Amino acid sequence: MERRSFLKFSAALSGASMVPSFVFAKDLNKSLVKTGKVKTAAHWGVLEVETKNGKIVSSKSALNVSPYPNPLQNYTKDLVENSRVKHVYVRKSYLANPDSPKPELRGTEEFVKVKYEDAIKLVAKELKKTRKAFGSQGVFAGSYGWKSSGNVHNSRILLHRFMNMSGGFVGSTGDYSTGASQIIMPHVVGSIEVYEQQSSWNDVLANSEVVVLWGANPYSTLKISWTSNEEEAQKYLESLKNSGKQIYMIDPYLNETGRYFGDKIKWIPIRPNTDVSMMLAMCYYLYTTNNYDKDFIENYTYGFDKFVPYLTGKVDGVVKDAKWASKICGVDAKIIESLAKTFKDHKTMLMSGWGMQRADHGEQPHWTLVTLASMIGQIGLPGGGFGLSYHYSGGGTPTAKGGIIGGINAGSIGNYDENGKFLGLAKSDFESKGTGQSWLQKATNYSFPLARIADALLNPGKVIDHNGEKITYPKIDFIYWVGGNPLVHHQDTNTMVKAFRKPRTIVVNESYWTPTAKMADIVFPATTQYERNDITMVGDYSNMYIAPMKQIVEKVADSKDDYQIFTDLCKAYADGLAEVYTDGGKDEFDFIKEYYDGARKQVLAISDLGVEMKEFNEWWESNEPVKFNSTMESDSWVRFADFREDPILNALGTPSGLIEIYSQDIEKMAYDDCKAHPTWFEPAEWLGMAKKPAKFHMMSVHPNDRLHSQLNQTSLRDKYAIANREPLLIRSDDAKEIGVKDGDLVRVFNERGEVLAGVKIYDNLAKNVIVLREGAWYDPLDPTKKSICKNGCANVLTIDKPTSKLANGNISHTALVNIEKYTQKAPKLTAFEAPKGV
Repeated sequence: MERRSFLKFSAALSGASMVPSFVFAKDLNKSLVKTGKVKTAAHWGVLEVETKNGKIVSSKSALNVSPYPNPLQNYTKDLVENSRVKHVYVRKSYLANPDSPKPELRGTEEFVKVKYEDAIKLVAKELKKTRKAFGSQGVFAGSYGWKSSGNVHNSRILLHRFMNMSGGFVGSTGDYSTGASQIIMPHVVGSIEVYEQQSSWNDVLANSEVVVLWGANPYSTLKISWTSNEEEAQKYLESLKNSGKQIYMIDPYLNETGRYFGDKIKWIPIRPNTDVSMMLAMCYYLYTTNNYDKDFIENYTYGFDKFVPYLTGKVDGVVKDAKWASKICGVDAKIIESLAKTFKDHKTMLMSGWGMQRADHGEQPHWTLVTLASMIGQIGLPGGGFGLSYHYSGGGTPTAKGGIIGGINAGSIGNYDENGKFLGLAKSDFESKGTGQSWLQKATNYSFPLARIADALLNPGKVIDHNGEKITYPKIDFIYWVGGNPLVHHQDTNTMVKAFRKPRTIVVNESYWTPTAKMADIVFPATTQYERNDITMVGDYSNMYIAPMKQIVEKVADSKDDYQIFTDLCKAYADGLAEVYTDGGKDEFDFIKEYYDGARKQVLAISDLGVEMKEFNEWWESNEPVKFNSTMESDSWVRFADFREDPILNALGTPSGLIEIYSQDIEKMAYDDCKAHPTWFEPAEWLGMAKKPAKFHMMSVHPNDRLHSQLNQTSLRDKYAIANREPLLIRSDDAKEIGVKDGDLVRVFNERGEVLAGVKIYDNLAKNVIVLREGAWYDPLDPTKKSICKNGCANVLTIDKPTSKLANGNISHTALVNIEKYTQKAPKLTAFEAPKGV
């Protein structure tokens, strides 16, 4: 526009801040590519999606970097079409009387289709009712989980933004993935560690002589990232495979990574939940042979002298030697001692997974691993030390130098008068970040550990210990959940079902008829990420790309973006609230452009970057990711190198500034289930028990062909299901003992529940260990009572018990089960069908 027309136009809108940003640029081409190829992004990578006449035909990687296939990239069509929630539904009894909605009928009663506008008004009304009766602590805004990629349509933060601005809510802390370690590691090394950048893969390949994969499966888990997968770490894994280095896998299960490495890896089968005993025995061997790094222990750690009496048995009369450990962990004593010597005498990188800390007393494995690494003495040196995130989101891929996009934030608490009139936002006294590990943000003043949600719903007013504090569970009357599937993610599903029948109101925004959606009162049909526009970083640690996420197809039926749903809820809740929520009426393109332009400004300020970021419209039209490059410094970066160089100037965030083998802070807490130093605790259930409640230890590992429960409803399932159920891996000798064979349908059960699964014989397992992957959609035979899950949901069988009073993490990998052949007629699978009334 010419200048005068511009001023006249902006004045008419009462200030340029109210004008959508795209008005000032040439018009964007927002039309869909009905027939052709479009690039977008998902957790499993940057995708090229082909359409024909407005329908998805195929999808594949747009980067083509990975040396091995990622089938998660090929089922976008199914993710748009299968098991969709297409309209707004309300549970029959809730619609009839929200004050007495018969919550005990959740999951069994039919739904009624209602108008979107009526449902919006209903939710706003019932939310106000809850806040009037219970205050903000009566409202729980959950939504932990792998929500869709994208910094604009971040469903979790959009929910928290609405809940904050409308009056506040109760949230959760931590996560299921690393609940124990993210609490213990700050006490040990002063940082959360499980979500930190690792020593560069280039450093490992150049300098490590020995690499240990301890309870990790990077071949499988590197297929996904929290933002979007840049696929680079998979190249490094291939290089490691062909490097000629000595590679060990310590794991009860020779997993996909072990099979990928083939004869290049030495497998050490260990009994599940016993890693701490093996690590302690290695520490004992190094100490008693005087083959540990005394200088590192003296100058870089605190409390070793207080740990040694426990290690040598002076505290409890139990010497933690290799013979002691061998009886517990099932690994020969000579192998334990030989490994300890090998690790000490060579540049060794200990790469740990997270499964070992998802167990009873899960605080101990990573604490003990750091203690072992400290005695080896290579922390902060090229090629040595430990890493807790090489298997996750491309950890160790060198960080690129470039621009970082922003994201939606969780806003501030809204102020209201006694009549409910919106008065504006209060100054926020908590963080509200829209990037990175967004489930770890502190978006509310009221929270409890995520893994205790069922306990909290069932026991309002209960006081628990947590990391030196006391937490009182609130009385939760209203739950709003988006972007997650807690009925499948949480341990002891039958108890979780009981818990979900306690609150008066449960609202869910969901794209699919998941088990969680079927347990709700009000269900809004949410778009998938393929039905809207967005922007994302690619590479959680590398920040290697900024990728456009172009809308691929029209919104399915009555589906709406979460942003639209919460904007409309704001309008129904209070006058003026929507204006604040949308930052003056912005749409998705306003935010996308704002975040892109912010990153572009950063890039333009770096003179030697050598990367061109086009003007936004041109970039969006090009539909190509912007790629940034790593630097010489990031290529050779070594974790803890600065600390190693000068532990005084570069002190860690612990009270002593050093690695704390002994923690005085934890000592003061005086917990009986987490001592002040690494300790072996006998798990609640394990194969070494004197009186076992069941025969087999179940490993509910991360699925190779899903992202937790995502993609379970796609046709990818046809490639791995056995007897149309979740596969159960079992050794041939174990199968023979109980009279089952390959392909049989079996009942897997314990006192907590029972599931159906299909037998797949696999001999590379420790004795009496079976694998039933987590994430299968819960599908009860009779939803009116505790009954068998027809689809093989592993969490029906797991224990809902906290790791300890310190972290309150989950113990999903601590579970014994029995198995028998299922002789009745196989029931029809209904996991992916819509509920009654739909």
